Amino acid sequence: MTIPARAPLALVLFAALALPVAAQDTPEGEVLTTVYGNLPPMTEMNEGPRIDGIISARQGQRLQVTSDDGTSTILTLHPDTEIRTRGGFLGIGNKTFDQSALINGLPVRVRTRYYGDGLVASEVRFTSDDRVIAAMIRGGTAQKFAEQGAAIEQNAAATEALRGRLGDIDKYNLKSTTNVYFDTGKSVISPGAKAELCAASRQAEANENSLMLVLGYTDSTGSQEVNQALSEKRAAAVVNHLQQVCKWKPYRMLTPTGMATADPAADNTTAAGRAQNRRVSVNVLVSKALDEQ
Repeated sequence: MTIPARAPLALVLFAALALPVAAQDTPEGEVLTTVYGNLPPMTEMNEGPRIDGIISARQGQRLQVTSDDGTSTILTLHPDTEIRTRGGFLGIGNKTFDQSALINGLPVRVRTRYYGDGLVASEVRFTSDDRVIAAMIRGGTAQKFAEQGAAIEQNAAATEALRGRLGDIDKYNLKSTTNVYFDTGKSVISPGAKAELCAASRQAEANENSLMLVLGYTDSTGSQEVNQALSEKRAAAVVNHLQQVCKWKPYRMLTPTGMATADPAADNTTAAGRAQNRRVSVNVLVSKALDEQ
């Protein structure tokens, strides 16, 4: 089912997702290599400063957060670090996430505690919009383009042109959303859904500036780990169909994201509601700057 939309997305761009030099005396190659043993309970640590910025590097339990003034701070994630998101454009409510949600380019507000000569993150907060958009921006970086392999190499000129345009985008317009639905525990796309995906692709192709963001979801059945993997598998199946069958260009596909049980479309306590939540949404986006030309 395709749903037209015209809501603008406020976008915080972070152009350089490569590991920058930390604003400390630590050599660049060792910025994220410090390893602690078992950390004590955070109740035994003194409260530290609040850090606002963008995640500019991530390696295991170590984060680098870069503030607006260019200052970089290295933080350690604790097993009890609370990671939460607030509601936003896609309707994701105030939910708790695991540490895999902390990706490069994500604007965060971090409460810290002192441990030794460093800081431990006691709480990390971000908006749901920023989480999704960080994934979108990440899909436009040289790193992610390279990961697409030979298909991207064959479209090198178009990829480079698109990446240049992404550097100036500060807003997206959401043009339409197509939802496809899945059986319990499955990631197989139905024949009818395959036809809908190609129809959506043809419609989006009419605008040369359009991009696609694919988000996979599950119902509440099963564990968080199983649902995360299943939501990613569903998103990947849709991306593969769009690119291989519908011929959507890989360089116009932003990084797909598995959202597990987040943002339920309906009540998970009923069979009908769970059926609506077992879905992948295909969002067609155009930068506001390009859309208004």
